[in-house]
Amino acid sequence: MNMKPKQLARISWASVFLIPALLLGQVREVRITSSIDGSEQPAIFFAPNKNDVPVPLLVTLHSWSADYRQKLHKAMEDHCVKNGWAYVHPNFRGPNRNPKATGSDLAVQDVLDAVAYAKKQANVDEKRILLIGTSGGGYMSLLMAGRAPHLWAGVSAWVPISDLVAWHAECKAKGRKYAREIELSCGGAPKASEKVDEEYRKRSPLTYLPKAKGIVKLDINAGIRDGHSGSVPVSHSLHAFNAVAEKKDHISKTLIDELVQTAKVPDSHVFSGKDLSYGKKQPLFRRASSKARVTLFNGGHELVASAAIAWLIKCSK
Repeated sequence: MNMKPKQLARISWASVFLIPALLLGQVREVRITSSIDGSEQPAIFFAPNKNDVPVPLLVTLHSWSADYRQKLHKAMEDHCVKNGWAYVHPNFRGPNRNPKATGSDLAVQDVLDAVAYAKKQANVDEKRILLIGTSGGGYMSLLMAGRAPHLWAGVSAWVPISDLVAWHAECKAKGRKYAREIELSCGGAPKASEKVDEEYRKRSPLTYLPKAKGIVKLDINAGIRDGHSGSVPVSHSLHAFNAVAEKKDHISKTLIDELVQTAKVPDSHVFSGKDLSYGKKQPLFRRASSKARVTLFNGGHELVASAAIAWLIKCSK
């Protein structure tokens, strides 16, 4: 079909106005300008069609070796689309094997910039901004809880790393590739120099988590067999909890060591309740203090999506 120039022009101008409308209510890839270095950082974003009522915003963070295209948190994305929440899945400099990633100031700011972007594009309720991550994303979630404690209505961290020095030693002892990737990110192995040690300190969640104590609703989860069938010992979750818990609720080093070594909960510490949101991955150990909770469930290095969503919904109300 042949069209005259004027007809083509009308179609072209119409498409300019139609494209934004067509994108409303669709999950899509966007570019977000870094407020530090001006680079264009990719992300997956969703804003609901209706923009008249403030809605929760859920930020999801990819795992250690992945990027913003990861589908690990697809259930969270689907929940947001179905329930009219805003959603953003930033890249924060991609896989954790270079200095710009792995909890760097650039990566931290990328997450904050993603929140700012979402607030401009959607009618976000600033009192209902939520964060979730698993594994390396759990690590980043803990870091963000400490770096920006007043921003989050709730932070859900699954099988996270809380101490890079400890995890480096654990990975090196078992010949895991992550030890080398931590070195690439921090400039070398621990104790290589004061500068390197400072990188480990500033990139580790335990450095900042005390700032989140009593401020952030923090839910930390790990499978009891992680560190045996998975790559992150449960000690990381337990030490993270201690950093934000009241002293009287701290988990003792003796108990932490036993949980790590045996992958079993002593009878005197077994969780006596039932949490249906975990399905077959029932909690075996749970402790709460102030605004924090830690759960060791019947599983390994994994996310229990149903439990995560149930907890996030509670935080959104």
